[in-house]
Amino acid sequence: MVSTINWLERLADLERKIVAATPDYERCLTQSWNDLLQELDERTTEITDEGSNYIPQVHFQYLDTLVPEQLDDIRRKGCIVIHGVVEESEATSWKTALDDFIEANPHVEGFPEQDKQFLFLYWTQSQVQARAHPNVLEVSAWLNNLFRIRRPDVRWNFDPPHVDGGSIERWEDDNFRRYFADILSGNWRQHDPYELEGRLNVHASMCGKPGQATMFRTFQGWLAMTQTAPTQSTLKVFPDVPLSNAYIILRPFFRPTVPLDSKDILDPKNWVFDISTPDFPGIQPRDGGWVGLQPTPELHPHLRLDDTMTSVPKFNPGDMIFWHCDAVHSIEQECTSSYDSALMYIPAVPQTPQNTDYLKRQAESFLAGTNPPDFASDGTGLPYVGLGVDADIVQPISRIAMGLPVAII
Repeated sequence: MVSTINWLERLADLERKIVAATPDYERCLTQSWNDLLQELDERTTEITDEGSNYIPQVHFQYLDTLVPEQLDDIRRKGCIVIHGVVEESEATSWKTALDDFIEANPHVEGFPEQDKQFLFLYWTQSQVQARAHPNVLEVSAWLNNLFRIRRPDVRWNFDPPHVDGGSIERWEDDNFRRYFADILSGNWRQHDPYELEGRLNVHASMCGKPGQATMFRTFQGWLAMTQTAPTQSTLKVFPDVPLSNAYIILRPFFRPTVPLDSKDILDPKNWVFDISTPDFPGIQPRDGGWVGLQPTPELHPHLRLDDTMTSVPKFNPGDMIFWHCDAVHSIEQECTSSYDSALMYIPAVPQTPQNTDYLKRQAESFLAGTNPPDFASDGTGLPYVGLGVDADIVQPISRIAMGLPVAII
């Protein structure tokens, strides 16, 4: 009971500390909140009407021809499907090689336990070759440049709508608060999710939660090895990062005056400023740390998640899908496909001091054939047969990206 009291007091103090930094904070934040809710009402209707067509798409060869208006659209929506990054035949061959690897290593960890579909693999030859592919690295660099310094038939219940890269840290970490300063000072329209300086030194895992990525990823990403379309267990996103950031960050400071299931829950008149409770909706304490952030239709009603979580358009082997590090995202529960959907997780990672330090440790784990620093050992103690090795990474740019030495000729 003591520990419960401690964290309740800690969160209540945190709410008071945050708002105290803004003069006339109740009036200021309430005006901002009401403005935000009006904008959400308009934008969520637009997202729902457009569906998958709302998600930007472009072919790899045309990335550098996009005009500023198109880039701004991608920035706002925080997601993109990039077709043709890798030749379809090469991407398909990686899938075949992964199937062979899994057959040769039946002790591979994954879930669901009885029918493993999400596999904890990091250094298979297919993954190493994909990460080292020059087109994949070129796309990663292109995505990083969007940031700027301002001066089958299986229900998938493991990835409900959530945001990665920080839980309670989004409010508690000083650097995160600086990144969200415009939102927290009542100027949510000034918030720039691509303002890199504020994100460089955030602490996304202050409690050292296992499996929490400590590297800064500008975009999370998938590389497709099979064809996948809406209703086939694909990615879903809330495609408006400035709005979801503003709403999620301000939500702890407002409570409804009607029941959460009321038909009038979306009316701004039924919400009031309130810092008398320690609630941070979507965040839960667990095992000495925090889990979340998981927005839900009940706790974050104005996001209209049941309607606005939008499936990405159809993609083929060799295509890549990316979503902003702050984007609310999930995986479809239903899969109507008659074949499996195979994807490799490959995020866009900029060269920052924090990431450079991590990369050194990651390179050591790659050469040793062990899990990367952010991920615990699989616990079996059994070696894997057929992992990727140093010799699989040939091109200088690929070796630099993997933190490996480059031969001087």
